[in-house]
Amino acid sequence: MVPLSVLDLSPITEGSDAGQALRNSLDLARQVEALGYRRFWMAEHHNLPGIASAATAVALAHVAAGTSSIKIGAGGIMLPNHAPLVIAEQFGTLAALHPGRVELGLGRAPGSDQITNRAIRRNLYGDVDEFPRDVVELMSYFQPAEPGQAVQAVPGAGLEVPIWILGSSTYGAQLAAYLGLPFAFASHFAPAMMMPAMQIYRERFRPSTQLALPHVMLGVVVIAAESDEEARFLFSSLQQSSLNNRTGRRGRVPPPVADFEARLDPQARAILADALGTAIVGGPETVRRGLDEFIGRTGADELMVTANIFDHGKRKRSFEILAELHGGMKAPRIPEAAATGQAADADQL
Repeated sequence: MVPLSVLDLSPITEGSDAGQALRNSLDLARQVEALGYRRFWMAEHHNLPGIASAATAVALAHVAAGTSSIKIGAGGIMLPNHAPLVIAEQFGTLAALHPGRVELGLGRAPGSDQITNRAIRRNLYGDVDEFPRDVVELMSYFQPAEPGQAVQAVPGAGLEVPIWILGSSTYGAQLAAYLGLPFAFASHFAPAMMMPAMQIYRERFRPSTQLALPHVMLGVVVIAAESDEEARFLFSSLQQSSLNNRTGRRGRVPPPVADFEARLDPQARAILADALGTAIVGGPETVRRGLDEFIGRTGADELMVTANIFDHGKRKRSFEILAELHGGMKAPRIPEAAATGQAADADQL
């Protein structure tokens, strides 16, 4: 059975705020931990009013402190934005606090627009072309410190935090293969190069001390509901957000609207097809068929599911339906009242 994991963007919905979004993230993490999902990752994005996980290590600390067993990690840290030592210290701190649970996905993209990039990198000489060297440097900080080593990550040295390479093109696939690292592809928002990237990664993979065989995790949007009609309705929030972000109208996640696709012009339809072409949306049987087809077509070793749904309760239910469909993960349903109480008790941000 292909394992399932979760990518959470900590969505800030219209009428809400970042604090509630991060509390919802912890609530969701507790639920999917109980349901048997393998990982819970959060992503670094900047200057996006609808995403609360910009300070990714801080958000992950909030989630890790409120859970007990699920692996937590970045999906990912955009390394050109940062000095590798600082990231090693941040994730070394998380690993020191939560042994065996922390992992780190690294991306080459900026995670923001050019103006925001300049604000983030004000005192850095960050360069996407230096990404391979920065990855190797970062990995070195997690190795045991050598006698007389001038610069060490404290915490971090000797903790050997697992590293993943993220990508939305063949570039990341080549680097992951060369370094012998697991590869996560962003097919949930950039599916066009998914198959070529996987082929390159698998053909060129070189075993390493971290990984003996290639391992591909694919991002996929899954919106599951009680019926196809309800799922399409819930999906319209993500469709609106994706279209707004790609046309320069950034904002918080909007509520769903009925018959959204019927209102779209050809250009908008093309944008959404490019961004969300692999999305699996529907009632239980539709999602089951879509999931089987996607796994069979790609041969993915693991799936990382994301679901930006406006209503938090509906978002949790979507992950629950998926777990029920994906045999071996089913767990007793978490009562809404109990889950809400847990989130309020752990209000750390």
